[in-house]
Amino acid sequence: MKFSIIIPVYNKQHFLELTLQSVLAQKFTNYEVLIIDDGSTDDSVSVVRQFNDARIKLIEQQNAGVSAARNRGIKEAVAEWVCFLDADDWYHPDYLSALHAMSQEFPERDVIATRFLPMPDKADWSPIPWILGNREYELIENLPARWLKGIPFFTGSIAIRHNLLLSMQPWFPLGENSGEDLDLWFRLAEETPILLLNQPLVAYRTAVASALSVTTHDGVNSPYLARLALRAQFLPAELMNSSLDYITHFYITAARMAASSSGRIGALKLLLDKWAHGIFIIRWWVSLFMVIFLPGKLIVNWQKWRKSRTHANLDNFK
Repeated sequence: MKFSIIIPVYNKQHFLELTLQSVLAQKFTNYEVLIIDDGSTDDSVSVVRQFNDARIKLIEQQNAGVSAARNRGIKEAVAEWVCFLDADDWYHPDYLSALHAMSQEFPERDVIATRFLPMPDKADWSPIPWILGNREYELIENLPARWLKGIPFFTGSIAIRHNLLLSMQPWFPLGENSGEDLDLWFRLAEETPILLLNQPLVAYRTAVASALSVTTHDGVNSPYLARLALRAQFLPAELMNSSLDYITHFYITAARMAASSSGRIGALKLLLDKWAHGIFIIRWWVSLFMVIFLPGKLIVNWQKWRKSRTHANLDNFK
């Protein structure tokens, strides 16, 4: 078996059919589909049972969260590569073919990924036709630095060699709902480079909560940031600095958002919390000026505009 596709499901009956259709439409057919129903209370399970395909395996468990569902899928997987797909996202028909080609052309790589595109939150919408563009590869050796330049991939567009994944326990942290996927990606990237195909072959729904960007100042309390900060102390200098840059930019964005909700004092506390690293970042100084002199509403509107631009173009995390 070449690919194990893990799909966690919790009350996604309105989207699940389109998602499964996109998987079964793959041109490369050597794969299994592990659907982990995490205690759905709607008709998600009935939707799955409508599909008569031997490659689909339905596993039902009591509600324990998306991390527990993905972890269960990893334990059940039998293929060489493990992929993930949320129950409301979508694979292009060439997605697995592209991953297979990458694994053949670059057999030394253990983590491969493709770009992705947002799609509207409509149950009956499919992103076909899709212009793919040229096939170009990028080797990501410093993921925090690359993430700050633009979001390269997400949970649904990455594949990990199973043997490597088994050595990375714990996988997705239980009980966390912010950055639980980024936690694993950054840990993987500290072990091995990630090969990225610069073609968007997966779509994600823009209205679904994700860890693609900071939305509120509460994001700085994400446990994965604290773990990243601890690991950074033991990383090579370049990777250590980029990891601290990443964390600092998180605090900067959070401070800008807090300028309205928590007031200037709360925003200043967030900025000053990372002053030791922030003073070397121009954006930190710009944000300090904004928080001190600009109206909070103006700052927040600026951040909302930046967030909308990020979701529209996926070209800038900051």
